[in-house]
Amino acid sequence: MSFRLSQRDKDIIRFINQFRAVDRDSLVELFFKQLKSPVNACNSVMVRLYRLGLIERTQQYSPTVYLPVDAKIKKNSQKILHFLSILDVYKQMCVYSIPRNVIVEDKPTGRKGGIEPDLFCIFKGSPFWIEIQRNHYSEQKMQGKISLYEELFFSDEWKTLQWQPQDRAAIFPSVILITPVRYAVASDHIRIIQVASIHELMEKYKSSTKQQREAKPITQPSSGEIKINLT
Repeated sequence: MSFRLSQRDKDIIRFINQFRAVDRDSLVELFFKQLKSPVNACNSVMVRLYRLGLIERTQQYSPTVYLPVDAKIKKNSQKILHFLSILDVYKQMCVYSIPRNVIVEDKPTGRKGGIEPDLFCIFKGSPFWIEIQRNHYSEQKMQGKISLYEELFFSDEWKTLQWQPQDRAAIFPSVILITPVRYAVASDHIRIIQVASIHELMEKYKSSTKQQREAKPITQPSSGEIKINLT
């Protein structure tokens, strides 16, 4: 059977392959919101792509969640909620600026036991590794995660990652912990930011920037403030 895919079809398939699990409403928001009947248009496209065997779907969730054809997760797996939480963080970023160089479940060292952030991206000019904590972990376990980032920092492996700038010094990404709980974790070598959402991150940045502009004389940001380029 021959068929022709539109550029939007290809973009949707690529997006589902990238994020592993994508709900119908997110597809409407990202690919169809400019249309007169976005939900109907999305449903029509997704049914067609499913019948062509180009995507999988699970109706264990409402609205329907779409998966890659070679998805290695069961259609009722809790892992789907994990991928949807990553997608939610990405969508929050898109409100402010489209992230670049997005890698879902990044494994920069390629080794088991190294860091495995849920998301890497360059957002508003700055690189970030993002850990999304849906469950409550012990302080010891969270500090252990930070220790792995420090090990990578001292290894210098990060300086050769493919997204690093070619025309200036390599940059070690800031680590964002998306968590409703504040952990007593710290590092003298890497920047750690704890927020409940990307929206909170942006509000904190706007607040700290306003305070710096109003300060007389201008002082250096304290260690508790966000020192990242989100302009």
